[in-house]
Amino acid sequence: METVTLNNGVTMPILGFGVYQIPAEGTERAVSEALAAGYRLLDTAAAYGNEEAVGRAIKNSGIPREELFVTTKLWVQDAPAEDNTRRAFETSLNKLGLDHLDLYLMHQPFGDVYGQWRAMEALNREGLAKAVGVANFYPDRLIDLILNNEVVPAVNQIETHPFFQRTDYQDLMREHGVQIQSWGGFAEGKNDLFTNPLLGGIGKEYGKSVAQVVLRWLTQRGVVAIPKSVNPERMVENFDVFDFELTDEQMAQIATLETGSSLFFDHHDPEIVAGLAKRRLDA
Repeated sequence: METVTLNNGVTMPILGFGVYQIPAEGTERAVSEALAAGYRLLDTAAAYGNEEAVGRAIKNSGIPREELFVTTKLWVQDAPAEDNTRRAFETSLNKLGLDHLDLYLMHQPFGDVYGQWRAMEALNREGLAKAVGVANFYPDRLIDLILNNEVVPAVNQIETHPFFQRTDYQDLMREHGVQIQSWGGFAEGKNDLFTNPLLGGIGKEYGKSVAQVVLRWLTQRGVVAIPKSVNPERMVENFDVFDFELTDEQMAQIATLETGSSLFFDHHDPEIVAGLAKRRLDA
């Protein structure tokens, strides 16, 4: 497994397993099979409603804790944000059955972001969260957070796939020591990704699937990827992407698939902002 080193020296696998949209009742089995396939980075969130199932799979795996890299995410908290962020963290930690997290991310750039971040900085200083970062932060919000706080986010997990490649933003993050991580790496199949002739043609040259080409494209760019699957064969296939390398020409060809915009939702849309900021989780 290839790794990246975060801005505080923490080492993170470049390829992991995500559990977004896996129902809680199927998550334990899926995570157990992913761990058996070799995945050691696991990505969940309070908002996914499946942290307890992830925790059971970890416990039953018998894999030493130090071999795992576990991420979960903070949802938007009510005031006082600092107190409620710590309570939300403790709730997630208890559901996962762990004594620390490897990475704790602020899931959305809404609410009292500064209060939430101060609490996350404290959790990081105390060693309860080995690294802290953000998700879905656009450049203006990320730079604002960096310039006005002590701890620079270690990671920014954002929509990144062949149709929304984020290369300029990745360069900006790199300048500030922030590791880019992809969500939606397969674009959830939008734009007929899995039958795309360009990606399929590249795959044929290596005897690889479109999914493997996309994951190789991401990791070869230095983007941490967390593909999701409930199919054990697909899990194994997605993990098998380190035995080939795309050429500069192929990387340039994939760059032509860029559309320049999200395929999901715009965090600058007032209705999206209102909907996400108003959602509350049952603690």
